[in-house]
Amino acid sequence: MAIRAARSAGRIAARHFDERHRLEVHEKAPMDLVTSADIAVERELIEQLMRAYPDYAILAEESGRHDNRKAKGWQWIIDPIDGTANFAHGMPHFGISVALAKDGEVQAGLVFDPLRDELFVAEKGRGAFLNDRRIRVSDETRLAHALLATGFPFRKPKLKEPYLKAFAAMLQQTGELRRAGSASLDLAYVAAGRYDGYFEMRLSPWDIAAGVLLVTEAGGFVTDLNGGNAYLTSGDVVAGSPAMQPQVLDALRAVDLHRVIG
Repeated sequence: MAIRAARSAGRIAARHFDERHRLEVHEKAPMDLVTSADIAVERELIEQLMRAYPDYAILAEESGRHDNRKAKGWQWIIDPIDGTANFAHGMPHFGISVALAKDGEVQAGLVFDPLRDELFVAEKGRGAFLNDRRIRVSDETRLAHALLATGFPFRKPKLKEPYLKAFAAMLQQTGELRRAGSASLDLAYVAAGRYDGYFEMRLSPWDIAAGVLLVTEAGGFVTDLNGGNAYLTSGDVVAGSPAMQPQVLDALRAVDLHRVIG
């Protein structure tokens, strides 16, 4: 059902992307955009998911929390367009993210890139797939040869200085760093072995809920900056292959990033 909903919402997103001159764009907060496409895509996702699972709760980026006393711990976590700034500027790199959690633990998730028609899907204990083909994290073992992804904490200006310190340290140790502007796709690309690792701070649950399951089901590791599993609540994520993730985490901890941001 989530796949059908995402594909239907993806058609709406693609249509809005082709007609960007008609977009209504607002600023929720400094550098945090929402467009009429975000609203339309989210509405389609919620309508379809609620029609199929009327008793499930929903946490959505734009409309917030839709609680349901009958949910019994089940909750959809939705990001209608992850990469809104890219979308609004005509950059064809954004994803639709849908996850299903039970008592706060993600059980299934998908990230859909409607422009490339790439559907990343994972179910707990059943592996991760890209368009029905099983995917695995990369086998790169050397940080100096790794291609890593990251994102800037633009919503938290006070974090810019410690983050830039960590960014500079990582740049000295790794092969390449990318900042593409969509956390859900960054994590999906780690799961598919396109990136060797990924780190970012202060994200929201809808940014990462589906992506972290993709990584773990593809054989990778995901932790917060303290090496724990509180990433959905802290929003701090370090992901990668079993060989790469500990190295990225150690490099970030070496500059005390986990202590600085608290």
